[in-house]
Amino acid sequence: MWLELQIFGFRALWSPYFFLFVISLAIVYFLVTGPYRSKWGIEEKPSNKQQVSFYIALLLLYIVKGSPVDLLTHIMLSAHMAQMAIYYLIFPILVIKGLPVWIWRKVVYAPFIYPALKVLTKPIISLLLFNSLFSLYHVPAVFDFAKSSQIAHTSISLVILLAAFIVWWPILSPIKEWDTMSPLLKIGYIFANGVLITPACVLIIFADHALFAAYSQDGAWIQAMSLCVPGNVLQGISYAISGPEMFSPMSTLEDQQLGGIIMKIMQEITYGYILARIFFTWFNQESLKVDPIPAETNS
Repeated sequence: MWLELQIFGFRALWSPYFFLFVISLAIVYFLVTGPYRSKWGIEEKPSNKQQVSFYIALLLLYIVKGSPVDLLTHIMLSAHMAQMAIYYLIFPILVIKGLPVWIWRKVVYAPFIYPALKVLTKPIISLLLFNSLFSLYHVPAVFDFAKSSQIAHTSISLVILLAAFIVWWPILSPIKEWDTMSPLLKIGYIFANGVLITPACVLIIFADHALFAAYSQDGAWIQAMSLCVPGNVLQGISYAISGPEMFSPMSTLEDQQLGGIIMKIMQEITYGYILARIFFTWFNQESLKVDPIPAETNS
């Protein structure tokens, strides 16, 4: 498969401009949290754990949006679903954990952000917002529309990404006054999230035909490929490529079913990890509590 992908060229495979963008984000993070943090009156550096978390987030961002993986997501739905699992489930967690609290305070308390965030991060609203957008995206007509133009694709992706940050915020917020849910409610929240995301995965896994034109119809597929392959390159090789099956060992339907399975498994692993962290943190806090010694009464 790797040799066949070379036909799309270096720019489509490695997205050098996006690579520079990700490197720029890393430099900005290093400068703002390092040499220039004193300009905001901040003395404390982010912990090593925070720095590792943020830089891993950027690495994953480039892998799923800039490396050959991104090209594969326009060829195979299974690759696209793996991309979405990382981009919408794992990437936001790492960014939330990676940015220092003082940066988050400046973001969430900005005058034009705070009022909206106060409403959108209410647990029921955040759950319904993310899972509704995620499910709506997988309606075939919406999915194919998102693959039809760069503006639609980018806009829809960013809206769902914003909703992904919002859905994680109630249980992962590093700001104490925003972390108001009890551990038991957080566990229930994660279970509810897992239930709400399931229908979209089930639809894809158990469909008996290819759902998305972007992976099953030549014209729609070529249009989708234009999102990551330069126009002049795509025009020059269009005669030599017959469709996504040329680059995949699976049929379109098998690839689609695998995609749904990958999304569900990665979702379960991610949610299970967060749930375990919450549970064991709660358990340790409870085990450290000591009942007060009753005061002695004078006879």
